[in-house]
Amino acid sequence: MTTPPVAPLSAPLDISFDYTRSLGPVLSRFMAGLAQRRILGSRSADGRVYVPPAEYDPVTFASPAELVPVGPGGIVLTWSWQTEPREGQPLGHPFAWALIRLDGADTGMLHAVDAGISANMHTGMRVQPRWADNPAGHITDIVCFEPESTDPSDRAASAAGDPVLIETAGAGPGMIVTPVRLHYRHSASAEESRYLRGLAEGKVIGQRCPACGKVYVPPRGACPVDGVPTTIDVELPDVGTVTTFCIVNVPFQGQRVPSPYVAASVLLDGADIAFQHLILGCQPDEVRMGMRVRAVWKPPEQWGTTSENIDHFEPTGEPDALYDSYAHHL
Repeated sequence: MTTPPVAPLSAPLDISFDYTRSLGPVLSRFMAGLAQRRILGSRSADGRVYVPPAEYDPVTFASPAELVPVGPGGIVLTWSWQTEPREGQPLGHPFAWALIRLDGADTGMLHAVDAGISANMHTGMRVQPRWADNPAGHITDIVCFEPESTDPSDRAASAAGDPVLIETAGAGPGMIVTPVRLHYRHSASAEESRYLRGLAEGKVIGQRCPACGKVYVPPRGACPVDGVPTTIDVELPDVGTVTTFCIVNVPFQGQRVPSPYVAASVLLDGADIAFQHLILGCQPDEVRMGMRVRAVWKPPEQWGTTSENIDHFEPTGEPDALYDSYAHHL
């Protein structure tokens, strides 16, 4: 009787981090202007005005001599309709992405246009910005652009404020934080699925190449040496040898283990390739190449189909492995 194949595992994965950027003197002024509901462009040596402002003059390659106010209204140069908005986009209903040449500018700025329906969009249409209620010095201070009002009083209100000329000399750099998010569904291979299901049972499963005999953990599905499928499952012990390591001294956002700590390549006994893991249970300066370590598992009730079942590795107290025993696995 043939055993039916087991479906590969799949799960949603989220990757996120906050990207912090130093804006420099030019974009700092641009963002400061947005906080005041002003849009600034940079004037180049040939007289052209770039929006957003260019950090370097495209003619002379020097810093721009001045930043000048533009807009706030402008015309649509070209556009593309977004039928189904995605997470993190400016609007939650259909809208247009458009290149908009603001009054007084010579280049187009990419932004969203809330036109209601696609039939309302056309090249050459006039638009004006819709400002955030509480601008804070970010490009999102312009929520979007919208068709320019035919009421002169509305246009005057949008353009309210004294004209400004902002010199870049002496402008200090600012910082801006932009959240970066990626949501997707990862489907594991059949080999990876067997490995993860093994971890859910407290086992470490690798795969052996039938041609050269090398054992890979986690499994790769095919041997990179011979190019043949690695179809032979091998249960490995949860002890091994540190081959190389790094002491992490620099803290970072979202860090779970206080610095300093050690990230190491651990070569499990019987395996032919090392994998990365955390070394605890000793001082970071005590970790060394050849150190024998053992996996420390989380409590069984916390196990799932994840590599996090092994919380970390710690020294076994055995004598160090001889260099020749792992020299070819560095």
